[in-house]
Parts: sequence; C-alpha cells; structure tokens
Amino acid sequence: MDLNLLRVFVAVHETRSLTTAASRLFVTQPAVSQALARLRRDLDDPLFTRVGRAMEPTPLAVTLFPGFRDALAGIDRTIDGAIGFDPAVSTRRSRLAVSELGEIGYFPAIHRAVRRAAPHLRLETVALDVAALPDWLSEGTVDLAITSSPVAGDFEHTVLKRQGYAVLMSDDHPLARGGDLTLEDYIAAQHVVVGGDSGRPSLEAALRRAGALYRPEVVLTHFASLPSLLAAAPDLIATAPDTIAEGWARSWPLTVQPLPLAMPSVDVCLYRRATTQQLTALDWLFTTTADAVRGTHGEFFAIHGDAEGPA
Repeated sequence: MDLNLLRVFVAVHETRSLTTAASRLFVTQPAVSQALARLRRDLDDPLFTRVGRAMEPTPLAVTLFPGFRDALAGIDRTIDGAIGFDPAVSTRRSRLAVSELGEIGYFPAIHRAVRRAAPHLRLETVALDVAALPDWLSEGTVDLAITSSPVAGDFEHTVLKRQGYAVLMSDDHPLARGGDLTLEDYIAAQHVVVGGDSGRPSLEAALRRAGALYRPEVVLTHFASLPSLLAAAPDLIATAPDTIAEGWARSWPLTVQPLPLAMPSVDVCLYRRATTQQLTALDWLFTTTADAVRGTHGEFFAIHGDAEGPA
C-alpha cells in the first residue's frame, strides 16, 4: 500500500478534518479526498463519515489507526535518526498552550533555552483552555501544553514541578498580624479568587475534606490583577501558589501565611501532542522545554510594583 495513503489516513483520523489534514500534509483538500477515496476502495470500507463538521472514523478505521500510526512513527523516527534534526537551522513554528501565569513565569526561560540552540525556530503561545486541550493535543493544534489541571486522555507528559499553595493578603489585613492563620479565620475571611486558576479544583477538594467551604467575594479574570488588588483592599485574602505569593510579597506590601488545611501539592505537568509529524523535532522541544522550566523558580517578579497600602 502507498505510504502516502497511510499518512492521509492518520492525519484525517487525528484531526477529524479534511481541511486540517491537508494543511498538515502540505497538500490540497481535493488531494486528501482523492487519497481517501483510494483507501476506501482498497479496504472496502467508508473509513470516515461526516457527522456535523467532523469526520468520524468507522469501527474498522478505529481498529487500523494504532497500527498505522505506530508504523509511520517508526519510519519517521528512523529517517530522522539517519538524517538528523538540527535545531540550529530549523525554521518551523512551535505552539505552546500555557496559562497567564505560566507565560509570565516560565516562558522567558523556555524562550532563552530554545533561542540558544534554535535561533530561527518560531515560538507561539496559546491561551490555555483545559477543556479544549484533549482535542488540541490529539489534533496537533498545539505541540506542548503546561498545566496543573488533569487532562483527559492518555497523553505523554512529565511532571515539571510540585506546587504548594499559601494565603496572601495585605500587610494591613488583621490576619497578617500575630500567629499562624487558623482554619476558622480563613473560612470567615473575604476571599478573592482567579477564575482560571487551575489549582482551584484541588483547593476545593481539600476544603470539602475539611468540611469547610467559602463563597468568594471577588472573582478576577487575570492573576496579574491580584497583588495590586490585595495591596489596595486590606479586607481581602487570596489563596495562591506559594512560590508566586512569596515573590509578590517581596515587591508589594503583602504578607504570606501558611494555608491552614491539608492540601496536596499540585503537579505542574508538560504534555505533548499525540500526532505523528516531525517527532524528532517534538522530542527535542519537549526535552528543552522541560529542562528550562525545571531550571527556573519562575520569573513571577515580572508582576511587581511600588504599591503602597491605603493611608
């Protein structure tokens, strides 16, 4: 069987789209349709049927996909191993899905590490959408993703950091004075949360285990707004990643207190796409990104200020 037909089959299966498959393979959509027609004749099966806007695989296509995908991956790795991937001359574009905080804290280190070895490689960040991430990684919409939220599906990943949480408040907050924060005072306080905080599900689970829940007074869209709000509003507290909270407390009039309940550390993980194109380049980018993030405490000091608390 023509190897190019198998590449079309795998691309359509991974993307569920003739247009996206054609773009990935650098061919026209009619060429993909013609290749798919040949496969359908050879295998005597529709292979894919249109359901809404997606091309859904038939049972035979589902059965064939793992073998075809792994065979192509093996061939491509063998060729790449013989020819080699040279990051120094690569001009490919790589896309990284990352949260607002990840972009602030980790992306500078990633950029430096990639640029040192691959000065012509183009990096693009994409706003993290955890719900969409399984589709993005399956279809190759992004190459890598950094998140502390669980991702549905069996995607290859590695733990970058284990992140604890702490309580952050104005130096003028009544709970900033005296001893450690108690659970009762924590629950009774007025809380501000960030809607997109991927650690919130773990915090809420810890609160349920402790039999204590609270309703936030303020919900923010961006973490970057948090330190200035807390500095200006001494009646609010926030639960934030401890390394970030400690960094902010060095440049804002803020106090960090230990979280007064048992909450396991949150794993910050790096995920890689499941698609089969350019695997040697993906291997390099995955390793380079992981090493860069593990080698930094995070440049969260970029969110800084000379803020003063209210007079």
